[in-house]
Amino acid sequence: MNTLTVPEASKGAYQPHRIPYPATVILGKLIWPYVIAFTVYHLLALLALIPWFFSWTGLALALAGLYMYGTLGINLCYHRLLTHRSFACPVWLEYLLSLIGVCCLQDTPARWVGVHRMHHQFSDEQPDPHSPLVTLFWGHMGWLIHTNTQLERMDLYGRYSRDLLRKRFYMFLERRLAWVWINLVQWVVYFLVGFAIGWGVGGNLMDGVRFGASIWLWGVVVRTVLVWHITWSVNSLAHVWGYQNYQTGENSRNNWFVGIVSNGEGWHNNHHAQPRCAAHGHKWWEFDLTWITIWVLGKLHLAWNIVPIRQQKATDVVPLTQEDITPNGQ
Repeated sequence: MNTLTVPEASKGAYQPHRIPYPATVILGKLIWPYVIAFTVYHLLALLALIPWFFSWTGLALALAGLYMYGTLGINLCYHRLLTHRSFACPVWLEYLLSLIGVCCLQDTPARWVGVHRMHHQFSDEQPDPHSPLVTLFWGHMGWLIHTNTQLERMDLYGRYSRDLLRKRFYMFLERRLAWVWINLVQWVVYFLVGFAIGWGVGGNLMDGVRFGASIWLWGVVVRTVLVWHITWSVNSLAHVWGYQNYQTGENSRNNWFVGIVSNGEGWHNNHHAQPRCAAHGHKWWEFDLTWITIWVLGKLHLAWNIVPIRQQKATDVVPLTQEDITPNGQ
């Protein structure tokens, strides 16, 4: 896409109002692979309520996985690195972080990036793919399970993700459902490692099966579901409730709850005011672990060209530019 335009509503004061579904949505035409995946994962996650599946190691892996996969894979890589190019890093690190993001089962990097860039272009206007001003459920996860012709891969990629797909690595992830197979591989790896440890420590086959099942359930399934809802809460809760440090011409909010559980993504009004900025917490109390991680990478000479916070008055309305939406150009 050569030119990206920003709706007039995003250039002035915004008054929250109910908006219709995107015109390109076909309500009732479900995306069945997504529906099935969400249903299966949520049902499997309920097994965590059964004591037989519990282990402290599994719980620790789930909590650590929120940082490793959610913060590093989604927040830092998919969002701040690939979507907004808030910093640069070695290619090997970018690809490693991308694989970690793929393990969150939030689709390929190119599609995630394309949807999010489109969201910034049309935030809280009708074409926005996931505004909660349609309904809260729509903004949270409803948009993922209904067909939206504007999000068809080739059309979306051509407009928003061509910079990623110039690289062979990201094209590989698009082919033959490679990103799905990577997720199935992590199922096997987590179970087999847990099985080997359980069998070795317990001394019998069933100890191995039980510990392997616990590591798989908590380390993969529960963690994936939690990361899903944390990511989705940025789209839903952080566009409905909270405070605004800046007038951004749409309804993004800084939400305390989301800011804490997401390790910084919930300071969403700050992010919409300055999309390319590497730090989302702009006030001293807005704790942003994702930004701290980028800062540490910078000190280790593993991140550079880190985009700083721009001095901006709370009353200033700064229109989005093409660079804000597609930082590498299209």
